[in-house]
Amino acid sequence: MRGEFEHNADQKGRLIFPIKLRESLGDRFVVAKGLDQCLYVYSIPDWEAFEEKLSRLPVAKSRKMNRFFCASAIECEPDPQGRILLSQALRDYAGITREVVIVGLKGHAEIWDAERWKTYNGDMTSDDVAGIMEELGV
Repeated sequence: MRGEFEHNADQKGRLIFPIKLRESLGDRFVVAKGLDQCLYVYSIPDWEAFEEKLSRLPVAKSRKMNRFFCASAIECEPDPQGRILLSQALRDYAGITREVVIVGLKGHAEIWDAERWKTYNGDMTSDDVAGIMEELGV
């Protein structure tokens, strides 16, 4: 799963989810709060594995993590036009109003407000990338 896709959310929070990512995620998938004020998108099996890992944490940590990730999570099934409906709570968390960027990453996808995505990626310089690639031996 990879790629970067630009779409618009309508006033109701409906968003066309890219077919290339839907093919990787399956007919239904989970959208939840993510880090860096974006939304995470997981296939149902990957989400269930994530929840299982959360349940193995000590109670104090598990409680906090479940409240952050699971309380906001919604299960999505794209309509015939390929649209999903994001809850108002998720849109508020990620600052999504209209323009969004959906990115495919290894193991999951992320949904970003377009301006926030540009700012986040603007912080990474070519020197930063070169330094990390050097660490990887690439």
